[in-house]
Amino acid sequence: MPTLGAIADDFTGATDLATMLVSRGFRTLVAIGADAVDPAAAADADAVVVALKSRTAPVDEAVADSLAALRALRAAGCRRYYFKYCSTFDSTPRGNIGPVADALLDAVHADRTVVVPAFPATGRTVRDGLLYVHGEPLDRSPMRHHPLTPMTDASLERLLRPQTRRPVRRIPLDTVRAGTEPLRAAVDAPGAAGALLVVDAVTDDDLRTVSAATGHLGLVTGAAGLALGLTGPHPGAARATPASGPGAPAAVLSGSASSTTRAQVAHGRARLPHRKLDIAALRRDLHGTVADLAAFAREQWRLDPARPPLFHSVDDLDDLERTAPPGETPAPALVEEALAALAVTLVDDGARRLLVAGGETSGAVVTALAVRRLAIGAPLAPGVTWARAETGTGSHRRSIDLALKSGNFGDTDIFTEAWSALV
Repeated sequence: MPTLGAIADDFTGATDLATMLVSRGFRTLVAIGADAVDPAAAADADAVVVALKSRTAPVDEAVADSLAALRALRAAGCRRYYFKYCSTFDSTPRGNIGPVADALLDAVHADRTVVVPAFPATGRTVRDGLLYVHGEPLDRSPMRHHPLTPMTDASLERLLRPQTRRPVRRIPLDTVRAGTEPLRAAVDAPGAAGALLVVDAVTDDDLRTVSAATGHLGLVTGAAGLALGLTGPHPGAARATPASGPGAPAAVLSGSASSTTRAQVAHGRARLPHRKLDIAALRRDLHGTVADLAAFAREQWRLDPARPPLFHSVDDLDDLERTAPPGETPAPALVEEALAALAVTLVDDGARRLLVAGGETSGAVVTALAVRRLAIGAPLAPGVTWARAETGTGSHRRSIDLALKSGNFGDTDIFTEAWSALV
């Protein structure tokens, strides 16, 4: 029976955390939405991660979905909880990190928790309460230009205060470096009562100390890096085996505009057959355009199965549509819809390996494929993994290998090299 339950605010974040938990010895199940948490299916798991699409949802919806996930995790037997959000703290002045943390704290009857977005393996560190991305303050990083959650302040305290009804306090790096007991004393101090505690962390060892010092809390919040200090009951637990064999039809679906993904797209375009989504064509005839893209994929599989076609939405920031024409669907939503429909068509046509880039895109694809649960497989990069997924319902069930990549994660060559991990 699982004891640790996690709530992730997007699908790539869920697989990110699940990958870390598996590496720490937790047999981990990823459930797509609260209603996919089946106590019987979770009985052999040590941890259950609920993947939500709540990062950019309306605040009330994000809170309601998170509380539904908490109830489902409790019913499955979980007694300690982890609210997982992006290591770049993607949010707006209204939320959703603060409101969800407030609601979860109330629901588990806890009066404080930690806020730990640091994940050094992916270049995210926190010092003096400021969040850095590969050494640059968050507000000077490419996240400043994110189309949905532009991050224009590196101060976690200033970011959180408009989002929460709780006080926001900071625990400095010196306290973390003093060791587990001094840090636990700072967390438990009377002055921290009722607060969200922003904790500095610059190295993996810092995160291990934070994890050890907060093991008594009913709820922790942070990026996947915080799980570094956890130890599950099954070290070396087997990962899921691939669903597909060598040479199975594959494709890359990229809806992210992040600088990391744009570099990956550029690398992939030089080596893979590719098509860029045409927003105007999608607005004229989405289904016809998707059918043409699927026909291109089938032809590429026939010509050279070893070179999966790449479908992408953005080459550079000039491609971003700042304002949709009156009465038209905004481009980001159109991209999600198109790539989700393309994923369904490709799987129907025989694709058994999909690499999806972008949190919102991943959520749309997983939802369209009617995936209920994921079994974690081979890791690709910090925060990125292959997972075995069962798609569809009834007679249309198919097992595929699915990698959900956050826009900001992965090496430049991930679109061309990811397939070698499926052995």
